[in-house]
Amino acid sequence: MPAVSVENILALPRIPAIQRAVLKERPVKSVTTAPGGYEGEGFPVKRAFAGVSTAELDPFVHMDQMGEVEYAPGEAKGTPWHPHRGFETVTYIIDGTFVHQDSNGGGGLITNGDTQWMTAGAGILHIEAPPENLVLSGGLFHGIQLWVNLPAANKFNPPAYQDIRAQEAALLSSQDGGTLLRLIAGEVAGHKGPGATFTPITLIHASLSPGATLELPWSPDFNALVYVLAGNGSAGSQHRPIRSGQLAVFGEGDWLSLSAESKQDSNIASLEVLLLGGLPIRERVVHYGPFVMNTEDEIVKALEDYKAGRLGTIPAVNVPHRHPGDIEL
Repeated sequence: MPAVSVENILALPRIPAIQRAVLKERPVKSVTTAPGGYEGEGFPVKRAFAGVSTAELDPFVHMDQMGEVEYAPGEAKGTPWHPHRGFETVTYIIDGTFVHQDSNGGGGLITNGDTQWMTAGAGILHIEAPPENLVLSGGLFHGIQLWVNLPAANKFNPPAYQDIRAQEAALLSSQDGGTLLRLIAGEVAGHKGPGATFTPITLIHASLSPGATLELPWSPDFNALVYVLAGNGSAGSQHRPIRSGQLAVFGEGDWLSLSAESKQDSNIASLEVLLLGGLPIRERVVHYGPFVMNTEDEIVKALEDYKAGRLGTIPAVNVPHRHPGDIEL
C-alpha cells in the first residue's frame, strides 16, 4: 500500500500537541464492519458505510473500498457508462491504475495516490475502467470511491472535474513522528489540502507505524469518521478495537485519537486509515441508485432526464484536465 511515502517523515511539518486542558476529546460512538459486495462489471468492494445512519454520515452518502485485489491476466474489471446527479464522486487510487472518462470531457488516468474529484451537479455520464495493460498483465488494484452530497442550492450546478495528483497532497507528520498524513482535501492544524469542495470536508489518508498513537485536532462543526484500510489498532481513549474493513464513528469534540497495534500482520507495515469529516448539510436525502436528491419528485425527474439523454452524451470530446485552482465554487 504505497500511495505516497517519504524518506524522512521528521522533515515534514508536524501536527501540534493537543491542548488537553481546554479541548474535548471525541468519544467513539460506534464501530461497524463493512460487508462485501460487487460493483460495476463485477469487481469486489466493501460497503464502508453499511449500517450507519444518514445523520451520522452527513454530508457523506456512500463509500466503497475497491479491492484490495490481485488480478490475474484478463480479470480486471471496471464500470460501464452510467449517470450521476446531485453529488460529487471522489475516487482515490492507492495501488493500481484506473481510467476515467465523462460526458463533460473530464477524465484521464489515475494511479498510485492520485484522486479524481467529479462534481456531477445537474447531471453527467461517466465510465471507469482498468487500462488495457492492466487487463492484459493483471496486477494489484486498491482504491476508494466516496460520494459527497451537494446542498440543494448546488445540486444543479454545471458538472466539473478536478485532477489531484499524488504529489499535490499536503504531507504532514504527527507530533511524535509516528504517523504520515496525506491531506487530500480540507484543513487540519492550519494546513490545507488541494481539493476544492462545495461542501466543507476534510479527507486524509494516514499511515500509523506499529505502536504509534495519532492525536489529531478536528473541527468541532464537522462529523468524524475513520475507516480502516488495512491493519489493526484502536480508536479513542476507550481503546475500541478497530481492524481492516471497519468504520469508527466519533461523537462531538475538538480532537480524536487513534493507535496502531505494536504487532501487525506480517504483510502489513502500518495501520492504514482514511479520516473523513464534513459540515453536515442537514437537508433531506433521497438516494436512489446513481442519484442523490432532496425529494422523490427530483429522483423521478433525474430518471426521466437520463432516459431522454439530457444528462450527457457519449462518447465525449476530451478536454484538458482542470486542476483544483481552476474550479469556481
